[in-house]
Amino acid sequence: MTAPRGYPVRVEATLDEPLSRGLWLVKWLLAVPHYVVLAFLWFAYPFVTIAAFFAILVTGRYPRSLFAFTSGVLRWSWRVQYYSYAGLGTDRYPPFTFADVPDYPARLEIAYPEKLSRGLVLVKWWLLALPHFVIIGLFAGGGSWLAFGNGSDDDGFDWAAGGLVGVLVLVAGVVLLFTGRYPRPIFDFVLGMDRWVLRVAAYVSLMTDEYPPFRLDMGGSEAAFEPPHPQPRPAHASTWTGGRIVAAVSGAVLLLGAMGLLTGGGALLWADRTQRDADGYLTGSTTLASDSYAVLTDPVQISGAPDVVTAVGDVRIRATAIDGHPLFVGIGRSEDVAGYLAATEFTTLGSVADNRSGDRVHPGGAPGTAPGGAGVWTATASGSGTQTVSWPVGDGQWTAVVMNTDGSRGISVRAEAGATAPALGWIALGLLLAGAVLLAGGALLIGFAAHRAHRAGPPVTPVPPDLPSHV
Repeated sequence: MTAPRGYPVRVEATLDEPLSRGLWLVKWLLAVPHYVVLAFLWFAYPFVTIAAFFAILVTGRYPRSLFAFTSGVLRWSWRVQYYSYAGLGTDRYPPFTFADVPDYPARLEIAYPEKLSRGLVLVKWWLLALPHFVIIGLFAGGGSWLAFGNGSDDDGFDWAAGGLVGVLVLVAGVVLLFTGRYPRPIFDFVLGMDRWVLRVAAYVSLMTDEYPPFRLDMGGSEAAFEPPHPQPRPAHASTWTGGRIVAAVSGAVLLLGAMGLLTGGGALLWADRTQRDADGYLTGSTTLASDSYAVLTDPVQISGAPDVVTAVGDVRIRATAIDGHPLFVGIGRSEDVAGYLAATEFTTLGSVADNRSGDRVHPGGAPGTAPGGAGVWTATASGSGTQTVSWPVGDGQWTAVVMNTDGSRGISVRAEAGATAPALGWIALGLLLAGAVLLAGGALLIGFAAHRAHRAGPPVTPVPPDLPSHV
């Protein structure tokens, strides 16, 4: 029978024996320093992979310095996972390094691909990997698997939080606690699942075009990968120093901030250019239905007057009675309105959406005076049909009120509120410019770190033809 051909992602582990009976109970605590570092590394990981995506799309090559970063993060994660709860196979504390450590019991080697498909890079990381996502979801318990940690609370590097891997490792830990021995069949099976997860992680990270095999290669060792044309490989020393890693992570933070600013600026620009009505107002509407005597907005504070007033512009409120009853619409200072309605039953809006679950009812009776005679309003409109109040915003705290003109109980209206927001376009432009600056800064930091790592690469050592090429 022919042995299975090796895969470009080679996952190996040695079961250290004897193992401490009880150390595994506190490894979650001992591994915290690694979890902290890996949280930052996995934050940067997707951004580095996105940079590699575009490089592959344009050149057909995965930049070696970026490849060293992604493979280093995976290698570091695998050592921590093997030490902790995806293996429990060693009591040796994992080293803090991207580099391969030949004498550590858990090793990960990924063959560097000289060429990658430009077209395949568009679909392999999501569409082609879907069948594997289902399988490793069973192994790792749904969203807690390694590849980018989507939907996980474990920062992308913990695939032992649930699923079959977690269950079997827990069983092995209990057996180890009482017998002092790690069950070899469980070890072999767990290593097969870990190997499957890491193969898929490397594939969706664009590190190989070779599709992960649908087979469970159990045990601590596996066949070596034999590329068709062996290439020289760099020495094991890592070119990603602490400073370069910090630069890459900082760049990722800037890119994340840039995405938020660009998204917000784009949304505001879209609203400014496409969502204004014929009079230039940005509006939202809702249906108000209450058994109270009045419907109020929460007090709105306008302060820092010149800038804020300029940003808001003119405010307009429109209300149309659904039942045809004459309406009163007014805007007044919040303290004056509160005094007028202090003994009145009224409803305060919880939101401007049609969902009224957040509305609050203030207990009381009927108003002592009809709203038109209250004398607390800055702007009013009343009568039958649609009532419109337009008001240039002023400094202070303001409340808008809708009532029946006779002060009777029961409000049923379709209301619309809007503002001219003349500064919205400038705000959008400012956010877009700030986002562009952060985007450029983040890209430069990641590019600088990758460039320095590439230039500082170790000398290339020839490899005999019968040996595999690994990073």
